Parts: sequence; structure tokens; C-alpha cells
Amino acid sequence: MEAWITLSIAAAAFQTLRFMLQKHLSMATLSAGGATSARFIYSVPFVVTLALCYLGWSGAARPELSGLFWAYALCGGLAQILATWCVVALFAQRNFAVGITFKKTEVIQTALVGLIVLGDWITIGGLAAIVLGLIGVLILSDNRIAGQGARLLNKAAGLGLASGAFFAVSAVGYRGATLEIASDDAFLRACVTLAVVTTSQAIGMVAWLHWREPGEISRVIAARRTAVWMGITGMAGSLCWFTAFTLQNAAYVFAVGQIEVIFSLMASVLFFREKVAAREVLGIGLLSLSILALVLLV
Repeated sequence: MEAWITLSIAAAAFQTLRFMLQKHLSMATLSAGGATSARFIYSVPFVVTLALCYLGWSGAARPELSGLFWAYALCGGLAQILATWCVVALFAQRNFAVGITFKKTEVIQTALVGLIVLGDWITIGGLAAIVLGLIGVLILSDNRIAGQGARLLNKAAGLGLASGAFFAVSAVGYRGATLEIASDDAFLRACVTLAVVTTSQAIGMVAWLHWREPGEISRVIAARRTAVWMGITGMAGSLCWFTAFTLQNAAYVFAVGQIEVIFSLMASVLFFREKVAAREVLGIGLLSLSILALVLLV
């Protein structure tokens, strides 16, 4: 199995753990903004330490960061903050497994953004597999309960689609940033980019909370016993994503990462005791088939 596939699956597993922790914090302790900021704030010490240690261990010189690198990195970082905020808000609309699956529209959107921004093409077979996954998402979005409207016309679907768009922009931004670093070491490029992005995100979120949500920073600090694990899992997942982005088209990486819906289904049933309807299982099944097709075709 190619390295980028293994990294994508590992990233999905770490991301599921992080979203479980974020759901718990957003429901019991923090606001959506607080839960979003905790993910970045508690990642910074681990990410920066890892980058510095790897640079020292490998003996590599500190890479020069171009203006284009900063543009890609900062745009990607802002888009990820907005995407994560949408996902946290989404948890209040539908259950955990379906909430995660809504955001998986990021795959088809990433393919489009990647083509426009970086000129990343995908094969016909890869496109077919991605479309199959999109059909699964549309089946999952057919929600007619609680007066929320039909099909895509509901708040949950809107939040999911928005998060997918922001995640698409962030993924392409991160891939662009890693490609701007002049090094053959994919892990080094991923570490440096992740350290820059996470630090800027933490600074931005602290400033936002201080301005818009007085007292929330204190609650983020008080939640450190749980939030620190969110930081660790967030760092591990992001590092896997970033390294995979250096090796492969971001749309393919996210497409394989859709295995996250299987992990989230397990979390939904085993940890949150939520029920999943037969229609939702069908949608998740189609997504699973699309992942298998990508592994075989790409």
C-alpha cells in the first residue's frame, strides 16, 4: 500500500478521535468558538517541538519560506478555522456519524479547487469514485424531519456543505504551501508547514475569543485535561494529512480519508449511543465503495 494511502487512513482515525473530544467539549463545557480554538491552542506546543526536534535530528537547514508559501499557509489556516467551526456547530443539528459525513463534500470541492489553484488533475476513474462518494453524501443529506426542510434545504446540510468548501480551500492551501518548501524530505515540509499554520491559528483564535467571547479563554484553560488530548490528536491527524498532501493530489487524499465515516459510525453507536437509520447506512456504504475504488484505481 502506498504511503499516502496509509497516511490518509491514519489521519482519518486521529481526526475522528479529535471530533469526538470536540463534540464532548462543545456540548458540556465550551462554546463552538472555544471548542474550535482549543484544537489549535493545545496543538501548538507539540507541533513546534516536533518541528524543531526533527530539524535538529535530521541536520537540515531551516527552510526559506517564500511569500507564496505564507499566502498558501495563512489562507489554508483561516479556511480550516472556519471549517472546524462549522463542524462543531453541525453537531447540534444531527448525530455524530452523519455530521462528519456531511462535511465529506470536501472531496469533490477539493478536486475543483485543486484544479483551479494548483492545476491538479484527476483521472476519469478517480472522478467516478469521487462521484460515487458524493452520491452517498446526498443520500445522507435527505433529511425531512423536525421541519428542517427537504433534501439539501436544511441548516445541517448548509453547515456541512460550508465546512466542506472551507476544508477544500484549506487542503489545497496546505498542499500549495508544502510544495513551496525546497526540500526532498516530505516529512520536513509537512512539519514546518504545520508549525507555521497551527501557531498562526492559535494566535488568531485567542485574539478572536478575547474580542468576541470574554471569559471563554479561561474556560478553554479550565478544560485543559480533556483539551490537551484534542491538541495531541489534532497534531497527529494534521501531520498525517500534511505529509500525504506532499505526496499526492489533495482530492485523492481526502477521498481515501472518507474512511473516517466508518470510524465515526463506530463512535456514534459505541460512545454516544446514537441510532443510525438504514438510509444513512446506505449512504455510508456507498462512500466506503468509493474509497475502495480509489485505492484500487489511483
